[in-house]
Amino acid sequence: MKSSICIAGLLFTAAVLSGCQQDSTPAISAPVPAVSYITVTTAEHNIDTKMQGRVVASRSAEVRPQVGGIVLQRLFEEGSTVEQGQLLYQIDPATYQAAYNEAKASLNSAKASLETAKLKNERYANLLKFEGVSQQDADDANATYLKAKADIEKYQAALATASINLEFTKVTAPISGNIGISNVTVGALVSAGQSTALATIRTLDPIYVDMTKSSKALLKLRKMINKSGISQGSAEVSLTLEDGSEYGPVGKLKMQEVSVDASTGSVTLRAEFPNPEGVLLPGMFARTQVNEAVDKNAILVPQQGVYHEATGEAYAYVVDDNNLIEKRILETINAVDNKWLIASGLSVNDKLLVEGSNKVRPGSEVKPLEVLMDTNGSMVTLNEQTKDSSAMQGGV
Repeated sequence: MKSSICIAGLLFTAAVLSGCQQDSTPAISAPVPAVSYITVTTAEHNIDTKMQGRVVASRSAEVRPQVGGIVLQRLFEEGSTVEQGQLLYQIDPATYQAAYNEAKASLNSAKASLETAKLKNERYANLLKFEGVSQQDADDANATYLKAKADIEKYQAALATASINLEFTKVTAPISGNIGISNVTVGALVSAGQSTALATIRTLDPIYVDMTKSSKALLKLRKMINKSGISQGSAEVSLTLEDGSEYGPVGKLKMQEVSVDASTGSVTLRAEFPNPEGVLLPGMFARTQVNEAVDKNAILVPQQGVYHEATGEAYAYVVDDNNLIEKRILETINAVDNKWLIASGLSVNDKLLVEGSNKVRPGSEVKPLEVLMDTNGSMVTLNEQTKDSSAMQGGV
């Protein structure tokens, strides 16, 4: 029992001595972390929008027969260029030639009947003055003459119809352009109003590229253009082909659809491109970049200076005048190479933290070191030499 009391006393004495030793040791403060920052500035920036597009012929026309019959000739080379009015197919004209000849003969017969009725009408009119014929006979002669005149118009219309049908046996190109594969061969029976076109002609120079853009993005752009310092872009469109190569000629935005596709919530935009070499073909997919606006006071900051919450909200750390860390909520527009285009949250001359974010939290004191970002996205310490150098044009 006595030994237990002695041991407890010894432990109490050791604890007291240890506490006294800790109280006499001076507290060591954590070192202030060093961080790097860039000074936020503005610059003129073209706001370009990248979209997927599909190539569409600027004009397209299906060649269809207006009359039925056997195809006697195909008078073009498939895949060649044809001119408007060029003869493409010849349909057997025999039946339509016969109908034309019949209509012409009927008209000539009607003209002869008209001449006879005219003379009789004139003669009876003169005899009626001397009561040489009855009034009834004179009226009948006049009615016969009027009917003969009406028959002339009827047979003229019939002759015109026969002439049109005969001309329709020559199937011509409705537009100029490149004609595709023929869907019929010589000897095939065709008919007016058939569902299958004989061939299709497409105009490929100039050519269109149709793009789609969400209505939400369109509203965002319009809201942006209404801000001070942002103006409408040149509407120039550059094109990247399916194989990743750049299409040389620059296109121009021509129109925007006036309605939103209810199934996709998108709006169609159309650009026109010159296509003298025929590189672009209808149906091709391509990636486009449209210059929609120009921001003369754009704020572009390195991507490593912008962070995102789990909710997707963007934020950044700013060093204030007292070298304390301040958290800013940002609104980003889009990524531009290795930078973010900022809509709100940062101002000119703000000190944006770009290195050392893992060492700080809002309210932390830091030792800031100003840096610049070169064209490769690397940070370079700012000193007097780099301040005076013009080689650092990639800095923000």
